Amino acid sequence: MKQGLLILSFLLALLISSYAQNGRISGTVTDNRTQQAFGNVSIRLEPGSYGSITDKDGFFRVGNIAAGTYALTASAIGYKTYILRNLVVTSGNEITLSIELEREPSQLADVTVKSTRNTAKATSLETPLSIQKLTTEDIRANPGGNFDISKVIQSLPGVGGGAAGGSFRNDIIIRGGAPSENVFYLDGIEVPLINHFGTQGSGGGPQGILNVSFIEEVKLSTSAFDAKYDNTLSSVFQFKQKNGNSKKLQGNIRVSATEVAATLDGPLSPKTTFLASARRSYLELLFQAIDLPIRPNYWDFQFKTNTRINAKNTLTTIGIGAIDEFRFASIRNASPEKLYVINSNPVVNQWNYTLGLTWKHLTPTGYWTLSLSRNTLNNRADKYEDNDIQDPNTQTLLINSRETENKLRWNMNSTVRNWNISYGTMVQYVDFDNRFEQTVRKTITDNTGDTLQNGLQIRSNTAVDFIRYGAFIQAGRLLLNNRVAISIGARIDGNNATNSEANPLQQFSPRMSIRYTINDQLSLNASAGSYFRLPAFTQLAFQNAIGMFSNPGKYIQSTHFVTGIEYLPNVNTRFTLEGFYKKYANYPVSFLDGISMANKGTEFGAIGNEPVTQNGKGRAFGFEVFAQQKLTKRLFGVFSYTFFNSEFTGVSGIYRPASWDNRHLISLTGGYKLNRNWEIGLKFRYQGAAPYTPFDATSSQLNYLSQGVGVFDYSKVNSLRLPAFHAADLRIDKKWNFRKQTIDVFLDIQNLYGAASAGIPNYTFKRNETNTAFVTTDNGPLQPDGSNAIPLILSNRDGNVLPTIGLIVEF
Repeated sequence: MKQGLLILSFLLALLISSYAQNGRISGTVTDNRTQQAFGNVSIRLEPGSYGSITDKDGFFRVGNIAAGTYALTASAIGYKTYILRNLVVTSGNEITLSIELEREPSQLADVTVKSTRNTAKATSLETPLSIQKLTTEDIRANPGGNFDISKVIQSLPGVGGGAAGGSFRNDIIIRGGAPSENVFYLDGIEVPLINHFGTQGSGGGPQGILNVSFIEEVKLSTSAFDAKYDNTLSSVFQFKQKNGNSKKLQGNIRVSATEVAATLDGPLSPKTTFLASARRSYLELLFQAIDLPIRPNYWDFQFKTNTRINAKNTLTTIGIGAIDEFRFASIRNASPEKLYVINSNPVVNQWNYTLGLTWKHLTPTGYWTLSLSRNTLNNRADKYEDNDIQDPNTQTLLINSRETENKLRWNMNSTVRNWNISYGTMVQYVDFDNRFEQTVRKTITDNTGDTLQNGLQIRSNTAVDFIRYGAFIQAGRLLLNNRVAISIGARIDGNNATNSEANPLQQFSPRMSIRYTINDQLSLNASAGSYFRLPAFTQLAFQNAIGMFSNPGKYIQSTHFVTGIEYLPNVNTRFTLEGFYKKYANYPVSFLDGISMANKGTEFGAIGNEPVTQNGKGRAFGFEVFAQQKLTKRLFGVFSYTFFNSEFTGVSGIYRPASWDNRHLISLTGGYKLNRNWEIGLKFRYQGAAPYTPFDATSSQLNYLSQGVGVFDYSKVNSLRLPAFHAADLRIDKKWNFRKQTIDVFLDIQNLYGAASAGIPNYTFKRNETNTAFVTTDNGPLQPDGSNAIPLILSNRDGNVLPTIGLIVEF
C-alpha cells in the first residue's frame, strides 16, 4: 500500500513539473503584391507582452508563450496593420503562419484611412464583394463540422448543403447553382474532388478529404471571380495550406467515433519543410454495430513540401489522394428501410489523387508562378436487381471509368504605375476512358406474352483525349483619392474535342467590379461578369449505339450581376448585404427524362452518361445578409441569411424549381471561451422546404423489381415540397497543456435536439411481417410486372442525435 502511494505521489509530482504551459508561434511576412519578404515588421501578441521583429528574410519566432487565446498584430511602416484573432496557442504544436501585408494607399485630404486592417474584411481589389474567409480555428471549432471543411462552409451566406435539409452529403450549392458549378484550388493547384465517394461529373460526397491540420485559410468567392480561375459558374474555393515547421518535427493524432488521423510536419533540410498526413475511417465498425446494411470505408493521404531555393525562388509540391469503398453486408434484423437501402444503391469503389508542383519566382515589379499538376479519378460502380445476391445476369448498372488531367499554368503578377496587373495562360491534356452500361427499363410482358414495356439500355464504351487551353488578363487600381477601386478582367477558353468549341473567342469571358468607399466604415460594391464551364467528360465522350459522339459539348454559360453594401464598424466586426442575379445558357438537358442536368448529381455514381441536348436555361436570384463578430475577449459569432429562387428549364422550356430551391437558408454560429481552456460552440441551421418530384405510379410498379427504386413523373418535376428543416449542433472542447504535449478532448453533437430531417420518400412494395418476401394481392407469386404487388411509400425521415467523442494529441 505504501509503495503504491509512493509511486502515485512520484507520478503526480512528475506530471505537475511537466505542466509548463508554453507554446511558440513562427512564420514569415511578405508583401501581398510582390511576395517579397522583408524585415523590421513588428509582431505583437495580446494579451501580454510577447513580441518579435522579422529578420531580413521576413522570418519571426515568438517563444515561451503561455498557452491560451491571443490576437496577433503585424505592423510595418507603409503597410496596413494586420490582426489575426482567435489564435489558440498550445504547448503541443508550434503555430506556423504566412502573413501577407497590404500596402497603405496614399492618405489624401477627404478620405480617412485607418492604419489597422479590418481582419473581418475578406475582400480584395480584384474581388471587392461576394467573398468570405475562414481560418483554421474557425474550421476546427465549428459545431457539427467534425473537422470537415465541406460542412463548415455551409455556415457562410449563400451556401446550401444539398437538396434536402440535413442531407448527409456535402453537395455544395452556391446561390442556387448546381453542385457541379464550383472549383477548388489548393495552394493554386486545381483539385477536382474534395469529398470521398464523389459523384463523377458533379463533385459532392458525404465526407470531406482535406485535412484541417494543413489549412491556414479558406477563401470562398461566390461571384466577381478573378480571371485566372477557369471552368467555374458558381464559386471558387481557395485553400491556403500552412508551411511545415522549419525548426523541429511535430505532429498530432486525432481519434473520433468514425476515424483516426495522424499528421506530421517539420524540416527536411535547412531549406525545405514538409507536412504529411494519413486518415483511416472505421465507419464499417460503427454501421455493423448499429446493424446498417452499408459498409463505407475510406483512406486519405495528403502532403506538402516547401523549398526556399533562394531569396527569389521557391518550389512547392502538394499531393492529396483518397481510396473509397462502399459495399453491403448481411443484417441481423431486416426492415423495409434497410432492404430498400440494399436494393436502391450501387456498390462503389473509387480512388483519386492530385499531384502538383509550383515554382514561384520574384521579379522587380511582382512575381510569376509556373504550376504543373496531374489529377486522376478512377470510378467503379455496380448495381444489381438484388444487391445482396449480385448475380451478373441481373446487373442493371456498370460504371468503369478513369479520367486524368495534366495541367500546366503560368501566371504573372506585377504592379505598373499604380495598376495591379495579372495575366497568364494554361494548357491541359485530358485522357478519358469510360465503360458505362445501364438498364433504364427492362422488357416486361404479361402472362399472355403481350409486351407491356419495351426495354431500354444505355451503353457507351469510349476512350478519348483532347487538349484544353485558355488565357486571361486582369487589371485593377484605386482612383479618385482612393475612394474608387476598379477591376477589369477577361479570359478566353477552348478545346479541340470534336464535339466542342475550338475557337476560344467563342468563350470570351469579360468581368468588371467596382467599389466605392463612402468612408472608412462603409462601402458600396457592384460587379458583372460572364463565366463558362465545360460540360462533364461523361457527357462529352458519350457514344451512341453506333459508336458516334452524339452529345453536344458547348460550354455552359453563367452571367452574374451583383451589388452590395459592406459596413465595418470596427476592426472585429463585419456586416454585408448583397443582391444577386444569375442567368444560365447552354445548360445540358437529359433527352431521356426531359429535365435539366442541373437537377442531377446528388447521388452516388456519375452523371452525364446519357444522350443530352444543350438548349436548357436557368436563373437564380435573391439576396443575402451576413454578420460576423471576431473573437473579442471570450465571445465570437457568425450569422447569415439567404433568400434565393433557383429555376431551370427542361425540354418543355418552362422554368421549374431546382431540386435545392429551398428559398431560405439561415445559419447562426457562436462560441464562448471559458476559463481553464474550456470552449463551447453552438450552431443553428435552417433550410426551407426543398422541392421534389412525385412518383409515376404505373411505371414505378412496373419497374421496381428490376430497378429497386420508383420512377419519377418528370411531367410534374419538383411540383411537391418537403417540410423545412432546422437543427442545432453543439461542440465542447477541453484542453490540457503539458510541457511538450497538448491533449484536446471534444464532444461534437450533430442535431442536438433530434429534429427530423425529411428526404424524398422511397417507393417500394409491401413485405410480410418477417420481411422475407413481398405481399401480393392474390397471395400468389409476385409477377415480374409487379401487377399483384402492394405499392408502399416509405417515409424518409431521420431525427437521430449524432454524438461524437474525440481526442486530439499534439506532440
